[in-house]
Amino acid sequence: MPIRMKVYHQGKETLVAAADADLVGKTFREGKFKIEVGKFYEGDIVSEEMLVSNLQLATIGNFVGRETIEAAKRAGFVSEDGILWINGVPHAQFVLM
Repeated sequence: MPIRMKVYHQGKETLVAAADADLVGKTFREGKFKIEVGKFYEGDIVSEEMLVSNLQLATIGNFVGRETIEAAKRAGFVSEDGILWINGVPHAQFVLM
């Protein structure tokens, strides 16, 4: 499954937003949690290798979807206990401090 990735630069921060391509444009809700996989994630379709190479330069990462999060886990940016599940869809973030 393809991964969509968009990179944002703000001052010294670099944010990588990535999601499984088939989730872009959808909204998921469960209890008090809601995630909109919208324009924020509407970037290029990239390989896992391209995602990881961008994450190595990032200070913030925001991920939605099984494939995307598995790739971030394999690269060491996400741990299992850092995943929030919203209506069956995984979401995770990382921040370098």
